[in-house]
Amino acid sequence: MAYTALSKMSEENKKRFGKDVGPAIPEKHFNEDGFDFKSAVLRFLHNRCENLQFDAGKTKEEDDNNILLGKSMKEHQIPFNMQMDINRLCLERELERFIDSGVAEDAYTVYFCYMEMFFGDYSSSKKRVELLSEFETNGSSLLMKHRDHYSHTVYVFSLGLAIYETNAYFRKKFKEYYNFDTDESNTAEDHMAAHFFLEYWGLTSLFHDIGYPFEIPFEEVCSYYEVDNIKRKRNSVHIVYHNVNQLTKIPVKMREHLETLYGQKFTDTNKLFAHDIFNKLGVAYDINESALCNIIKCKPTKPDKYGLYMDHAWFSANLLFQKLLSFWDQGIEDRHYPIKREHIDALTAILLHNSIFKFSIAFYKKKDETGARKTPNSPLKITQHPLAYLLMLCDELQCWDRASYGRNTRQEAHPFNAEFDFSKGQINAIYVYDTDEWEKIDQYKDKYIGYLQKCLAHFPDPEKPELKSFSKMYENEQSFLEEIHKIVEIDKNNLTVSIKMAPVDRSVKHTYLSVSNFLHLYDFAVVLNARYNYNGKEDTVNTKKLEEEFETLSLEYQLSNINQAKSFSKYLNAIGCFYTDRPVSYRILDHFEESQTAVFAPMEHKRWVLEHQWMGWKNGDLYLDKEALTIIDRSFSGKDLREQLRMHKLAMDGNLSDSDIKKHYYTLTDEDKGKDWKPFNSMLKLIKKYDGLRIYQLD
Repeated sequence: MAYTALSKMSEENKKRFGKDVGPAIPEKHFNEDGFDFKSAVLRFLHNRCENLQFDAGKTKEEDDNNILLGKSMKEHQIPFNMQMDINRLCLERELERFIDSGVAEDAYTVYFCYMEMFFGDYSSSKKRVELLSEFETNGSSLLMKHRDHYSHTVYVFSLGLAIYETNAYFRKKFKEYYNFDTDESNTAEDHMAAHFFLEYWGLTSLFHDIGYPFEIPFEEVCSYYEVDNIKRKRNSVHIVYHNVNQLTKIPVKMREHLETLYGQKFTDTNKLFAHDIFNKLGVAYDINESALCNIIKCKPTKPDKYGLYMDHAWFSANLLFQKLLSFWDQGIEDRHYPIKREHIDALTAILLHNSIFKFSIAFYKKKDETGARKTPNSPLKITQHPLAYLLMLCDELQCWDRASYGRNTRQEAHPFNAEFDFSKGQINAIYVYDTDEWEKIDQYKDKYIGYLQKCLAHFPDPEKPELKSFSKMYENEQSFLEEIHKIVEIDKNNLTVSIKMAPVDRSVKHTYLSVSNFLHLYDFAVVLNARYNYNGKEDTVNTKKLEEEFETLSLEYQLSNINQAKSFSKYLNAIGCFYTDRPVSYRILDHFEESQTAVFAPMEHKRWVLEHQWMGWKNGDLYLDKEALTIIDRSFSGKDLREQLRMHKLAMDGNLSDSDIKKHYYTLTDEDKGKDWKPFNSMLKLIKKYDGLRIYQLD
């Protein structure tokens, strides 16, 4: 059944009205038997996560008191579990959208879904999450080497879902570690384990790189000297961080709580993390807890001890810990808080993923971070730390479709796509390189052949050519694979890597002239939501009021506004306009002309129709029938009934072509057509309240 609460509401409505009136059961947008990347990810959410975040207590309260506790456009319009089903459908659809495009704007909405579903508080975290992208796009071009970490994290998240869905061995070991029944015929337990995995894997993967804004300025200083080919040395000029105890300190109340979990108090996170890692890996890797604590402690303050590299993972783990603490401080006592050991598992997985495990525990390059020779330890096993294992595996595999920012990085060859086959519990990856890179790649191949010939001729110390990831995948020894095997334990037959060349389809990236600052996507969505209410009264409202109104919406309606905001750059492009927060020498657009709205109004109607069909809405106007309301026991309005039926008079059913939707638009009344463009002039006035964002006309 997959979406059981939607199905239950559909059956109830059939009994009420004697016919199928909705909600429509969401269609599957994946191959049920497929083991490709997209099918595996969506099948996990669609099938294995059935009944996600359902609450039997709230259902009983609804039945006992004849009320509804779910939110749609507003509170108390639908059953609580129906809202949870719709939330999961939102995440499924946003992940599908991201997998199809790979663009950072679509990664943004995946973040938004996860934050709203598991934290319920995106607005308080949005600046930190979004600023990661701003740091990368604006600061990373000054670095010698740097690639995207915003879309990257959502790819990592998705890869983990695909592996959990398709790899029975990983599922079994994960369930054993967290004390779930491993018998998959026990479907209720299997769903509970999947819900648990989604929450804590999401926490681990989506936030594992949020500390990069601390690493970027450190690398910028180093790059300033390296640009003249001056090699980085221990005595090179570098920066360090002070007052990091602001990130590591643990308040008294939390110390007492952690004592109930671990049997001892911790004054700071360095000691907490070292203790947790020691418990998991101490015996297998002969780790000294005190020495490990000192390594962790010195990461931000003594980078000269570790090859002069700053570890963003340290900052990511501590920033996330402080975020979790903020929920504790607010007294939020729901299913997520107080902090559990699983939260600490996510934090130590993040802490380990970059350099600490590789160079301070496993010595996978036969040396530690100081360059001292070491005997390598064994790679990490699933059974030792499942979240850290999966994060390191997926972090290594995810090297495709990452924007290059660094000066050297932009000159290298990177895969623009990857094709996966997860059948039979294996991971078979084909990394796809752009055929337009053929000249660069052919030059590398010629150099590599020359290198091999010198090796055969016993030429002394021949220089091995490099072309970033391509060379690691092309070489006979497959160093890309070898490095993964040195980090995590995985059977050599269960992970294969190959490469191929293909032309890039850039149309899926839907990029336009408008500067899509992620901070502004949220702002755009807020004013798009407000454009009906304040038409002609824009000067009477402040941004705080607009944001409060936006936050009262359900996840579905918030996302609808955000996706409309994402489409806005496309609409502006079609009429020769763009938006930016930077000063440019073009005329500011203060209102839309009728000729302009005639272009983008049908485009907005198409977006709206497809979105509603995607989300299981049906065509109809039963909710406008006053007699229909008398059939319902509760005193609902027409809009309440509309949300329960998931029916709208402007929605469309069936297989829709572009021409079908366009024809439908021209059959609408002038009033309904106006909904697709009239409020945008109000939006133009409201958006000026935000951070200098303006819309300009090219002509």
